[in-house]
Amino acid sequence: MNLSRPNSDDATRTANRSRSVVPMSGLCSRCIDTCTGNCEVFKASFRGRELIYPGPFGEITAGGDKDYPVDYSHLNIQGYALGAKGLPEGVEASPDTATFPTVSTEAEYGWDKKVRMKVPIFTGALGSTEIARKNWEHFAVGAAISGVTLVCGENVCGIDPQLERDSNGKVVKAPDMDRRIEIYRRYHQRYGEILVQMNVEDTRLGVAEYVSKKHGLDTIELKWGQGAKSIGGEIKVSSLERALELQRRGYIVTPDPSNPVNQAAFRDGAIKEFERHSRLGFIDEESFYAEVQRLRDLGFQRVTLKTGAYGLRELAMAIKWSSKAKIDLLTIDGAPGGTGMSPWRMMQEWGMPSLYLHSAAYEFCKKLADKGERPPDVAFAGAFSSEDGVFKALALGAPFAKAVCMGRALMIPGFVGRNISNWLEEGKLPNTVGQFGSTVEEIFVNYEDVKNIVGSDEIKNIPLGAIGIYSYSEKIRVGLQQLMAGSRNFSVATISRRDLMSLTEECTKVTGVPYLMDAYREEAMEILG
Repeated sequence: MNLSRPNSDDATRTANRSRSVVPMSGLCSRCIDTCTGNCEVFKASFRGRELIYPGPFGEITAGGDKDYPVDYSHLNIQGYALGAKGLPEGVEASPDTATFPTVSTEAEYGWDKKVRMKVPIFTGALGSTEIARKNWEHFAVGAAISGVTLVCGENVCGIDPQLERDSNGKVVKAPDMDRRIEIYRRYHQRYGEILVQMNVEDTRLGVAEYVSKKHGLDTIELKWGQGAKSIGGEIKVSSLERALELQRRGYIVTPDPSNPVNQAAFRDGAIKEFERHSRLGFIDEESFYAEVQRLRDLGFQRVTLKTGAYGLRELAMAIKWSSKAKIDLLTIDGAPGGTGMSPWRMMQEWGMPSLYLHSAAYEFCKKLADKGERPPDVAFAGAFSSEDGVFKALALGAPFAKAVCMGRALMIPGFVGRNISNWLEEGKLPNTVGQFGSTVEEIFVNYEDVKNIVGSDEIKNIPLGAIGIYSYSEKIRVGLQQLMAGSRNFSVATISRRDLMSLTEECTKVTGVPYLMDAYREEAMEILG
């Protein structure tokens, strides 16, 4: 099994010269001292630390491509020839009433004051990355008209060039955060919400106080680690003045822009970028409860928590502490994840893979429930991109899993729609798009749906990336309806672990989901007499 190749990858724009590669090191089995490249060792010999990150940084997203021994593809969905769970009250199941278009994909999360979404998906944290900033209109409007939750990620205030702080270093003006919240709210359709995520620097800057006082935001999210990774989020800046500014704001900036040696290297052109890093968080139980209470005292109706691919100890902490603190949603992000701002080898080799982590999350939630405690609502994240993955995640974590967090999969439709807009303007539609027409109305199958939502006058202001996200979420919704109908689930709440089967005995060992030759065997034997 090819688990990964540690010395070459498209993400780092490197490749082996030799056809034979040493599995452990990824080095060519025959390394020539006059080789012109381009493995990672070769390229790092003159570009050094730049090879830690996928690139070109800020222009791409990158997903780990390690092939794990067991993953979600080792689960299949059960289908049944009778029954119908979750039909509206009073509706008798029949071929006329139990049709797939009648399936409800609406989902909700929250301890008491719940949030309802049209589809059980929501965005990953779209924070201080350049990709999130320059595409925000596409992402925010798309999520709003699709009726799903949008997560505004960490460090948005901290990197805002127009940030203003008071004498205590707290935010008093953050135009980019204002813009982000206002765009989503302008097109909000009663489903989903926008929530803001906080890390160590955000807490120090008083981001929670700012978004509560100025915007009356209902939900705030705490964060343990950077998504599926364990270190703080990175961005890169190509200006020495900007690097120094971020350093003065309290961020870790490397290489140190205040060091004259690094300043000289930047002027020489050797150092082309500086990295801005966030700090590692440190958690303990009592301070966690105190912070949750502090946020509620600020007026937040809901407090959520995002945690990454840590081991079982931290997973247990997240679930138990979230239960005691009445956290409204716990998002559990497994490795490898997809991002544009994490070290590539960390993305490949760090943390618990999604299926393993999510299986343990179910086990831990069930342990609390069996003791009479209420586990938090949970959402699973970690390389999901299609309706079958959504179904499997909801079923694996049932009844505790309420939604799936999607990172790159919900960003790509925004990129595609934006690019179609540019191609139309330039008259350069590629055949992959042009085969469907030459106008927006012809190309986007859901154009009229969006027009019906926002109105004939407003449709001209809707960025095409937003229509792309709406089209993608509709594909997820209808595909999920079909899978749910096939498993005779007509509402999300009725999806259960019995709707899954493991394709291998190893998958059964990891997930607790029966091997397909054992699933429903007792019922089958009873029928056979």
